[in-house]
Amino acid sequence: MTTSRRTLLAGSAAIATGSVLSAPAAQAQTPAKGPNPTVVLVHGAFADASGWNDVAHRLVRDGYPVIAPANPLRSVSTDSAYLADVLATLEGPVVLVAHSYGGMVITNAATGNPHVTALVYVAAFMPDHGETLLGLQTQYPGSLLNEAALDFRPYGDGLVDGYIKKEAFRDVFAADVPRRTTELMWAGQRPADTRTLGEPSGAPAWRTPSWYLVARDDRVLPATAQRFMAQRAGAQVREVSTSHVAMISQPAATADLIKRAAR
Repeated sequence: MTTSRRTLLAGSAAIATGSVLSAPAAQAQTPAKGPNPTVVLVHGAFADASGWNDVAHRLVRDGYPVIAPANPLRSVSTDSAYLADVLATLEGPVVLVAHSYGGMVITNAATGNPHVTALVYVAAFMPDHGETLLGLQTQYPGSLLNEAALDFRPYGDGLVDGYIKKEAFRDVFAADVPRRTTELMWAGQRPADTRTLGEPSGAPAWRTPSWYLVARDDRVLPATAQRFMAQRAGAQVREVSTSHVAMISQPAATADLIKRAAR
């Protein structure tokens, strides 16, 4: 074999060997992107999962698996245990999103769950250990959701549900939503058991990376309270000029914050 032919064969072998060895290295430098996390949307009191429809549409369009389970609205412990059981049925990473009272629920339901990679609060309660819904709502002035705005309807053995009165619903809950829409929202509102008002929250899950959408014109949970809770938790914050139902009146801003958390 001539010197030039031996040189050519040796060079070809070196190139082939180099190709095999460099492929894993190249893959390590540019890892394949995994599937998007599942986004779980949790509604609060006086609402149902349909309030997330416009947000869910945007997330599904952009490739995110979405579920919006029913929140029982019976008690903080009951509702949190129910959501924790729902989360246990999901595979892979989860971004947990809540509105209003739903924030109490996700704060407790996600504690100790390693699959929850981010928490997103949309004008939502973000309690620390031992805090209550009523305490956070009234800590700062500005809430119009008081006894005068509520209808109380007994059920069962000494239990009581609270509904927002028809004449107060739009002004208190959804002032920037068209009246025709709020009339339907009032008619289909889901009540909360009054036990939710004073039940202390447990160990908070918001030490997981968290995001907060502040509703500046909120008449249920004052924006000052929202900023306090978000700052205390070290959440990444965005503010929008909207009523309490930010996910309905500002679905694009809500979906964008969720996608930021998911990334």
